[in-house]
Amino acid sequence: MSMYPLELVAPMSRDLTDYGFEGLDSAKAVDQLLSDQTGTVLLVVNSVCGCAAAMARPGTKLALTNDKKPARLATVFAGVHTEATQRAREYLLPYPPSSPAIALFKDGSLVHMLERHHIEGRSAEMIADNLRFAFDTYC
Repeated sequence: MSMYPLELVAPMSRDLTDYGFEGLDSAKAVDQLLSDQTGTVLLVVNSVCGCAAAMARPGTKLALTNDKKPARLATVFAGVHTEATQRAREYLLPYPPSSPAIALFKDGSLVHMLERHHIEGRSAEMIADNLRFAFDTYC
């Protein structure tokens, strides 16, 4: 059951899915994506909060203009797709639950993580620069 009305979060979700992110809405979908042990995956834990709207989503999209970028893009929506978000957070351990959050996986391993405290108070450009560095390093 969603904490938020779906009509409220739909535009926030589309902000990433319209940009090419796969929306994961079940634990099975998360497992299918993240159990693959090859390639790179960028996973965004989306949120209704202002830092997701002003920093995380715009910064992530800006970073994807980089020459090097992850092979796959995916997102779960905290407070909406509860089962998918819970499963994604298992893959994000040892990091505590955070939304928004941005994680980069390479060959099945978590190699870069931005938690909410890395996102709050920073500009979208700063988020993009951080992610570009990770993409250049791991992609």
